[in-house]
Amino acid sequence: MAVWTKLQAKEQVLEWQSVGDVVVFTNGCFDVLHRGHIDYLTEAKALGGKLIIGLNSDASVLLLKGEGRPVQPEEDRAVIIDALHVVDGVTIFSEETPLELIKELKPDILVKGGDYTEDSVVGADEVRNNGGSVKILPFRKGCGTTLLLKKIQGERK
Repeated sequence: MAVWTKLQAKEQVLEWQSVGDVVVFTNGCFDVLHRGHIDYLTEAKALGGKLIIGLNSDASVLLLKGEGRPVQPEEDRAVIIDALHVVDGVTIFSEETPLELIKELKPDILVKGGDYTEDSVVGADEVRNNGGSVKILPFRKGCGTTLLLKKIQGERK
C-alpha cells in the first residue's frame, strides 16, 4: 500500500524523477468514488509515468464541503484511492489548499478538473516555475459526488 506521509511522498517523487519518470499530481476529496473520478484519474495517469494524489483530510473536506462531509473518513478514502491501479501513491494534506504540498513535491504535471482554468489552479505558478505544466481535464457529465449523494438520499430531481 502506498499511503504516505508528506516526507515519504517527497522522497518517492524525488526517486521517480531521478530515473526519468514524469510525476503527475492531482488533489481532491474523493469522498464517494464514482465514474467521473475513475475517468479523471485514468486520464491524469496517461499524462505521465507516475500519479500521486493529494487527499484532503477530513477537516479540510468539512471546510470545503460543509456539514455532513466527508461521508467516509480520510483513512478509508486514502485506501480506496490507493487501490486503483492508475494511482501510484496517496498523501493526505490538512491545509485548505494543496499549495504547500505541491511546493514540497514539485510534480512535473499538475492536473485539475474542468471547473478550473489554468490560471485558477492552486500551485500552477509553482509547478510552471519548476519547469512543469498544468493540465485541465474535462468533466464527465452527469457524474459528481453531490449528484450521487442526492440520488442516494432519494432526491432524484
